[in-house]
Amino acid sequence: MSKKSVLMNGVHVTYFVNKIQTKSKSKNNFVGKVIVIIAILTIVSLYYLKIDWMKLASRLPEVGNVFWDLGHFEFSKMDLIIEALLETISIATLSLIYSLLLGIVFGMLGSRNIIRAKGVAVFVQSVFTFLRAVPTPIWVLLMLVCLGMGHEAGVAGLCVHTTAFFTKSFAQSFEDIPTETLEALEATGTNKLSVFINAVLPASFAQIVAWTGMRLETNFSECAILGMVGAGGVGFIISRNLQNYDYGTAGVAIFLVFVIAYSIERLFVAIKKKIAK
Repeated sequence: MSKKSVLMNGVHVTYFVNKIQTKSKSKNNFVGKVIVIIAILTIVSLYYLKIDWMKLASRLPEVGNVFWDLGHFEFSKMDLIIEALLETISIATLSLIYSLLLGIVFGMLGSRNIIRAKGVAVFVQSVFTFLRAVPTPIWVLLMLVCLGMGHEAGVAGLCVHTTAFFTKSFAQSFEDIPTETLEALEATGTNKLSVFINAVLPASFAQIVAWTGMRLETNFSECAILGMVGAGGVGFIISRNLQNYDYGTAGVAIFLVFVIAYSIERLFVAIKKKIAK
């Protein structure tokens, strides 16, 4: 902060000017260290993988050929594609609804300002951190072993990872509400559950909608992949037709997956704008 003085209408006026620090030696050193670490990891990874760049360069024209073939749509199997898409949407929707309800409950238990039992919050967050660390395809494969082939395994496997995601996201949203506000409401004689339902949830509604929209889009995209491992849906159609070199049919399915994912994104963007107004 520096002091300056100017003459205005014969009167000396003194004021202070805050200077924004644009250089910080410690921050610049940290950024430099991060860049060096990234460079080292890149070099080590390239050395370990031993990528054949000449082979990769020689195969690049094939990428264009494959996408060219995918662009020649074949509509003879539209009935199977539509049925598979409906299965995928159903799996994504069911897993989202179940996980949304569970995520709200566990998010409440994992919020330090609501339960105010640090041990409970740490335990809940630790458990769901472990569940979230395991990728969704692993959970689906485990459910396939437990439940057998079918849509049930897809819904159950997606629910595990999606619930873990919602638990962390909702807990963070709930913790944004000041503890003093919650304590003031409880001082009026309102119990914790009533405060949570009537105060915390409405205050976090916009964030919940945002997290839900993002996760629905993710679930739909993951469902398209999970079908390739036996969970049903459009992923199975794409995988089977690619293996049979029926690129036209696979191209139609891939294009429809993109259209639906984009539509989900735009829908929730519109909902968020309406809530903001």
